[in-house]
Amino acid sequence: MPTTSVRSTRSFASYTTTRLLVFAVVLPGSFSHISLEFSASSFDLSTGKTRSASPAVPIGEAEQGCEKQRHRVIPRWCYSIFLASKGYLSPMENSGVVKQTNGHLGVTEPIAWSGPTEYDLIKTQELEKYIEHVGLYESMEEAVSREEVPKKLEQIVKLWVKKVSRAKGFNEVSVQEANAKIFTFGSYRLGVHGPGEDINTLCVGPRQVTREEDFFTELHNMLFEMPQVTELHPIPDAYVPVMKFKLNGVSIYLLYAKLSLWVIPEDLDISHDSILQNVDEQSVRSLNQCKDTEQILRLVPNIQNFRTTLRCMRFWAKRRGVYSNVMGFLGGIDCALLVARICQLYPNALPSMLVSCFFRVYTQWRWPNPVMLCELQEGTLGLPMWDPRRNMRDRLHQMPIITPAYPCMNSSYNVSSSTLYVMMEEFRRGNQICEAMEASKADWDRLFEPFPFFEAYKNYLEIDMTAENDSDLRNWKGWVESRLCKLTLKIERHTFGMLQCHPCPRDFSDRSRPFHCCYFMGLQRKQGVAVEEGGQFDIRATVEEFKHSVSMYTLWKPGMEIRVSHVKRRNVPPFVFAGGV
Repeated sequence: MPTTSVRSTRSFASYTTTRLLVFAVVLPGSFSHISLEFSASSFDLSTGKTRSASPAVPIGEAEQGCEKQRHRVIPRWCYSIFLASKGYLSPMENSGVVKQTNGHLGVTEPIAWSGPTEYDLIKTQELEKYIEHVGLYESMEEAVSREEVPKKLEQIVKLWVKKVSRAKGFNEVSVQEANAKIFTFGSYRLGVHGPGEDINTLCVGPRQVTREEDFFTELHNMLFEMPQVTELHPIPDAYVPVMKFKLNGVSIYLLYAKLSLWVIPEDLDISHDSILQNVDEQSVRSLNQCKDTEQILRLVPNIQNFRTTLRCMRFWAKRRGVYSNVMGFLGGIDCALLVARICQLYPNALPSMLVSCFFRVYTQWRWPNPVMLCELQEGTLGLPMWDPRRNMRDRLHQMPIITPAYPCMNSSYNVSSSTLYVMMEEFRRGNQICEAMEASKADWDRLFEPFPFFEAYKNYLEIDMTAENDSDLRNWKGWVESRLCKLTLKIERHTFGMLQCHPCPRDFSDRSRPFHCCYFMGLQRKQGVAVEEGGQFDIRATVEEFKHSVSMYTLWKPGMEIRVSHVKRRNVPPFVFAGGV
């Protein structure tokens, strides 16, 4: 069993997880027993070590473990030509080969300054061909069409702000000066979006235009009346309130930030911390989506290498079922921050080596040590930020990945011990395959193989949702999905961490049932524990508590129903498989 270690900023007494034996999972409508074997493990929080196990590898050694230089090195001029031909050298971005200096990007010195070997050049060429072959790049026509959407959206919000200002009694001069701006962030701004992906956008508006009344009411109604807008779905009670919809067929995530300004200038710069003065908490979170994206682009040594590597790692995470922030896995910002840190540690490495080092470093990372691109920025506005030295709640985070812009936050706050375990297993698998590729015993296809979710576990939870129509189902599904990470935490807490949950990030639909969709969770006992006889485990109360919390949905309508049941592998419904098999 891999060593697990935890660090804390204060000294805590060591604790031992409760020893459980063989359990049965009992769920509403399903009283079949599941043989679940558990073991006890003992962790010392003051030392960060697991008892009766070899000590964890220090992070310095973990990072150094990725420095595996190959033998045949080609002349620098040769690979410089290759870099330029592939777009890795750009006078407008970073100048390709980063020279070793006293200054560096990141909170530590790079592990290796060396450039690529002949092997790296060949593997990077293979990787570029692979990601093009699997369709990670959009066509030129789609790119041109997508580029027009943010412009169209900005025209809409400008009209909206003027309409709201006029309705609130502003004179005509003030109405004409009323303005709003659209900024993009996430994969689109980072330059790693693929065909059909969302465009993450932020609308910045003046102080007279509110989120609750104007954004989620007036703008929502305007969009609802537009024929080019479809699938409109407001989520006002999300951690970062958002409206989702399609504009001219392109998916949009729209956030709103209300500034303390009466007039929003056309040349507004939101990179300065002063923009956060006198704004509400939701606006701070929304603004930081853009500020973090811009900071990431500034903090990587070579933007093109970063982009290619990030495309690969996002594709890998989706294929392996570990790409969903709301489910407790990696979100887009998490992937970007993890890849950016590897780019800092290997500033002259090409994407093939960066992919390999990604797995090698994070396989041995000593969570909950945080991943950071820069030192924590204290700021002068006194805004709440991630700081485990002061905030007890921050010490409980399983996998801290810290955003670079002030106020710094943990972008992976939804990660649980169960989802962290799943991700660590995937990091280890990726590392093994990359090592096999170096020995010519594996290829990129193997690394990106889809995870066989319905073959991986003997027992599953099925969470079924139904509604009266498509619109209600879309809203109901979004709400339930946002609460599934709570179900994982409840099960972990009520079983003392002995029952591990693996939520599948995608939803499924039974086409024979109208307005229906469902999610699945894989269940398994905690690994490496001795089995003893006796005992049953009943999680009916846990499930009922979850269903009760979901039923508190403020936009609930008749017909919105949820059902949770236990399903054995042999009884998984056929509609979850391609072709219904």
